Amino acid sequence: MKTESSVLIKEDNSFLDGVRACIPTLLGYLSIGFAAGVVGKTAGLSVAEIGLMSLLIYAGSAQFIAAGMIAVNASAAAIIFTIFFVNLRHLLLSAALSPYLRHLSPLKNTLIGSLLTDETFGVAMNEATSKKILSEKWMHGLNVAAYINWFLATIAGAYFGEWIQDPEQFGLDFALPSMFIGLLILQMFARKKWLLDIIVALSGVVIAVGVSLVTSTSIGVIVAIIGAATIGMAVEKWK
Repeated sequence: MKTESSVLIKEDNSFLDGVRACIPTLLGYLSIGFAAGVVGKTAGLSVAEIGLMSLLIYAGSAQFIAAGMIAVNASAAAIIFTIFFVNLRHLLLSAALSPYLRHLSPLKNTLIGSLLTDETFGVAMNEATSKKILSEKWMHGLNVAAYINWFLATIAGAYFGEWIQDPEQFGLDFALPSMFIGLLILQMFARKKWLLDIIVALSGVVIAVGVSLVTSTSIGVIVAIIGAATIGMAVEKWK
């Protein structure tokens, strides 16, 4: 007899299904990656350095921050420390996705988590709203498609960046937040829990602004994520 888990794994479980699920975010990745490449080039990085950064760091916000700090000649220690705190959110992303990957070994979870980004997390959680578990092959298809697309986009931005001296003139500095807004809207439509989502969103904004007034913006974002998630869980349990 087939178990519920085995049936769920076989639904949309192929690598290509994961690639197809990534398609809606690819255009956003192209614009964000292109912007990251342009900003990196403006900061004085070479095409090879930008490409290597995309392959090894693979984090849009971190690459924007690194480019900005390099442009003002910040120390290597300061850059590493700042990026570390900004990317702490990936612990939360992985923790939120882990219940849907419990059928996999720690090694397989590590391989999936190593390429998890804000965008692929959003797509995966949107998929998880209708399933109890996510397929390993599907996750690899989603992650690899995004990874390759990001690398190519940043390389393109780095190559053409020498002709774009002011990225803000073309609105490229807004590419990253616009992608996040799009993913948020898609997930809200999939969940259809409007009141809960609005409460969590407002709580996150209030906490982020409040904490940022007394400490750094990065810490404010982390505290807001934890606080808003806790409030959302409490409201859902109370209902």
